Amino acid sequence: MASSPRHPSPDPSGHALDRRLDDIARHPFRARFRLRGRDRATAEQHGPATLRWHAYDLIARRLAPAEPRKDGRQTPYRGHPVFVAQHATATCCRRCLERWHGIPAGRELSRAEHTYVVRVICRWIERELAGGESSARPGPP
Repeated sequence: MASSPRHPSPDPSGHALDRRLDDIARHPFRARFRLRGRDRATAEQHGPATLRWHAYDLIARRLAPAEPRKDGRQTPYRGHPVFVAQHATATCCRRCLERWHGIPAGRELSRAEHTYVVRVICRWIERELAGGESSARPGPP
């Protein structure tokens, strides 16, 4: 079950962000996602600065518009670490953003919301990479 919707703080503390990610990870569907294989290698190869830029660009094109093209189906399950992170963090579509992060659908993301979504995604990737070898973890994607 999702935590009560709250509007994200433009600059949530690292602890608040980690608590939010921990809450989301308790959901069985979200808990299945891990950074593995090619997606993990891409994250390790490109590094955090490049991934942050990719996340910012992908969110701008696929999630930030008021009515994203193919909303609810616009985020692949793999093919880039940001896509995996979006599913793991419930930042994959506007419906999930509203349910899990309190960011209303039907309007363009503000700059603060866009930045928040990128921070959530990048923090999840950072935690995944710090968690060691993902092949030891059970579960799909």
